[in-house]
Amino acid sequence: MAAPLIPQLLLLFILGTANFFPIGVVSTTFTITNQCDYTVWVAPLPTTGFALQKGETRTISPPASWGGRLWGRTHCSEDSTGKFSCITGDCGSGKVECSGAGAAPPATLAEFKLDGYGGQDFFDVSLVDGYNLPVLVSPQGGSGQNCSSTGCVVDLNGACPSDLKVVSEAGEGVACKSADGAYATPDTCKPTSYSLAFKNACPRAYSYAYDDKTSTFTCSSADYAITFCPTPSTR
Repeated sequence: MAAPLIPQLLLLFILGTANFFPIGVVSTTFTITNQCDYTVWVAPLPTTGFALQKGETRTISPPASWGGRLWGRTHCSEDSTGKFSCITGDCGSGKVECSGAGAAPPATLAEFKLDGYGGQDFFDVSLVDGYNLPVLVSPQGGSGQNCSSTGCVVDLNGACPSDLKVVSEAGEGVACKSADGAYATPDTCKPTSYSLAFKNACPRAYSYAYDDKTSTFTCSSADYAITFCPTPSTR
């Protein structure tokens, strides 16, 4: 018999490959805040797992030139053998720690490449792999022509079409799948009616493949505040 459902959200800080972890001076910080009405489990460097209680904040320091993703897992539980799994954002490791594994769609993704081309940080919040919870990324300090907040603070689960909706055992809508296919070029990968609905609700989020012009942001010498379940005052 499976263990009781854990009423928590698990946030994963995915480490990627060793190439993303050069030894160097760490200058960027990520301040992660949980404004959800439940405990949040965050996957930081290097252990990929800690809990944030409701209203709690923790600051972590990624290595210089780090690139990777951060997301949340929801509706998680352990079975009788101790195997850990989640309805949304599961990484398939069977444990709280993902050990570098990626998220199973649908999941809202915060994506970063620090100290990239021209010394700039590149970041976005992506709904290309679907949506499971609101996320806001806000630069703190820094400079650049496109150095501004991005994310999706709207709850899209309630309005998700029935054929794309992921539901819990209780029948609650907990995530919304992406309807986009895989295409090779911007010309062949046009936004679908579903991705356009995501885009209209969250115009700064990356909603379909090649949605770069309005959804990729850059900063130099910035720190970043990452908020889960932010107050929906800024899209």
